[in-house]
Amino acid sequence: MVKTLLNSGRKPSDCVIALTDVYTGTHPPEFQDAQDAKAKMRHWVGHEPRFHPHAAQHDFEAWLLPYWPTLIKLAKHNSAAPPGDPESVNHGNPPAHRVKALFEAGTCRDSYVKPRDAGRVLRDNDLTVAIHRCPELKELVNTVLVVCGGHPLP
Repeated sequence: MVKTLLNSGRKPSDCVIALTDVYTGTHPPEFQDAQDAKAKMRHWVGHEPRFHPHAAQHDFEAWLLPYWPTLIKLAKHNSAAPPGDPESVNHGNPPAHRVKALFEAGTCRDSYVKPRDAGRVLRDNDLTVAIHRCPELKELVNTVLVVCGGHPLP
């Protein structure tokens, strides 16, 4: 698929930026960590400088953990944030499971739904907060900035 996007017809893509979660739900896990996921994606595509693989360590919801006050407000449940750096939350209880459990323990009317609730969390928050706490997110954002002609964040 990547090669098709980069080499297709009259309008090939300038680049492909791929994103996967390290935690994909497979047992045993397909990827050991973000570096392993990126290496495997690079291997699957081969040497292609226009391909930029990225991985959320362990899943996308790690990037929402810096906004725990917003999460507890939406979930209507006042539980403590998971300890440590957001991207260090492990395979045994990944961030997505923690966020879902928070919503289900709370008094909001619905469980966590990624497309709806992630947008609600990020809408009113400064993305640089998560960028500076989550190295994998920062790497992804910097790739987007650079391929678009901008400068990476320090």
